[in-house]
Amino acid sequence: MRIDKGLTQKDVADVINVKQNTYCQYEIGVLNYPLDVVIKLAQYYNVSVDYLVGLTDQPEPYPRKRKAP
Repeated sequence: MRIDKGLTQKDVADVINVKQNTYCQYEIGVLNYPLDVVIKLAQYYNVSVDYLVGLTDQPEPYPRKRKAP
């Protein structure tokens, strides 16, 4: 999705608050994505976590819970 959207690794690394090198290691499989990063990516790309991890072909996110005031 990153490449399809014309984003660099640095662009996405900035969104998830990691260094570009760390994000590169996520992409090539040296490091596993922490759950908080997967959630940030799902929110950033406006897709479900299931879509990101390959459990569904439907990218639409589930309805999100509203935060308490």
